[in-house]
Amino acid sequence: MKKSILFLALVSVMGASYAQKKTTTSATISFDATTKLDALPKGDNKTVVASLDTKKGTVAFESVVKSFSFANPKMQEHFNSGMWMDSDKFPKATFKGTISNLADVKFATDGTYKANVTGDLTIHGVTKPVTTTATVVVSGKAVTTTSDFTVALADYGVNGPAIGAGKVATDPKITVMAEFK
Repeated sequence: MKKSILFLALVSVMGASYAQKKTTTSATISFDATTKLDALPKGDNKTVVASLDTKKGTVAFESVVKSFSFANPKMQEHFNSGMWMDSDKFPKATFKGTISNLADVKFATDGTYKANVTGDLTIHGVTKPVTTTATVVVSGKAVTTTSDFTVALADYGVNGPAIGAGKVATDPKITVMAEFK
C-alpha cells in the first residue's frame, strides 16, 4: 500500500512539473521593415519553435531564417543574401529570456496579463539584450503570448544598401506570437 501511494505521488509530481513547460513548433514571427518608399520588406515565419516554463518564467524562441516568407520573391532572396541576414552563414535567430514579473502572471487563472520580458536576442551572429512587454492570455490549459518590439538592424551588423537608400526601415518592428496548448 505504501509503495502504491509513493508511486502515485511520484507520478503526480512528475505530471505537474511536465505541464509547467509548454512548447510549440508553430509560433509566428513577423518582420515589418516597410518605409514610405517601399511596402514590400514585410515577412512572416510560421514555423518558429518556442518554449515557455510557467513555473520558472523562462521563454525561448528559435527561428530558421530561411523560413521567412515574403510576398515578393526578390525580397526573400535579398533578405537571405550575404548583404542582409546571410542565412547560409547564420541560419538561426534565437531569443532566450525570462518574465521578470512572473508573480503578476497567473498561469492557473484565465485572464489577460502583461509580462515584462528581458533576455538575449541573437540575429546575424550577434547577441544583444532585449527588454519588452508581452501580452499573455490564459484560457483553460492554453496560453497565448504576443509581443511587439523593434530592433536596430545596425546593432546586429545588418546594413544592406536598401537600408541606406531608405527602402528598408533601420528599426523594423518584430511581432512574436505563440500559442501553447
